[in-house]
Order: sequence, then C-alpha cells, then structure tokens
Amino acid sequence: MNIENLRDLCLQLPGVTEEFPFGEETLVYKVMGKIFLLTSLDSAEFRFNVKCNPEKAGELREQYSCVLPGYHMNKKHWNTIIADGSVPDKLLREWVTDSYTLVVESLPKKVQNELIK
Repeated sequence: MNIENLRDLCLQLPGVTEEFPFGEETLVYKVMGKIFLLTSLDSAEFRFNVKCNPEKAGELREQYSCVLPGYHMNKKHWNTIIADGSVPDKLLREWVTDSYTLVVESLPKKVQNELIK
C-alpha cells in the first residue's frame, strides 16, 4: 500500500473528509468531524495511525513487527502501522476500515443515520 492507495480507500468511505489541521506535513482523515486516520507526509517510511479496539491493538502489536503503539496518540486506542510490505494490503485495508467503523460506532445515532442517507 502507498499513500495514493490509502487516500483512495479513505475517501471512498461515507462521510470522510481529508484535512491538514496539524500543518501541511500531517494528512488527517475524519468521518463526520472525528479523526480515524493520520499519516505523515514527510516521514522517510510510509506509516499511518489508526484507531483500534484496545484488546486487538495489543494483539496486533504482538503479532506484527510493523504495528507499534500509536505515535503521538493514546497508546491504548491507536496503532501506528509501518507499511513496509510485511503485511498484505488486504490486512492494511481491513485495519483502516476497522478504525473508520470504530469511530462511526462512537458517533451519536442521529449522526450515524446521516451517513446512511
């Protein structure tokens, strides 16, 4: 996966916006105003942060060397994924989608319903 693939994946999800709230080096994807993915545009290696169920976050860190505690994020709920080719793109897409779903599920029901329309 590369930055273009990641961007395409994120922008195809309902209610997603692409923003730079932390400066032009950090690309942020939000759903209905809530962050579900961040990536640095000036990092030597391609990596991104995704939200994760706390129990699953720990399991993924143990299982994959490319999964680290979320850089500059709540380490309990966020993982940093280094997209170095050691994990299939299908799995990376799943982690991105899981992050999106976690954030959507935390939104008020009224806002969730707006996504369905």
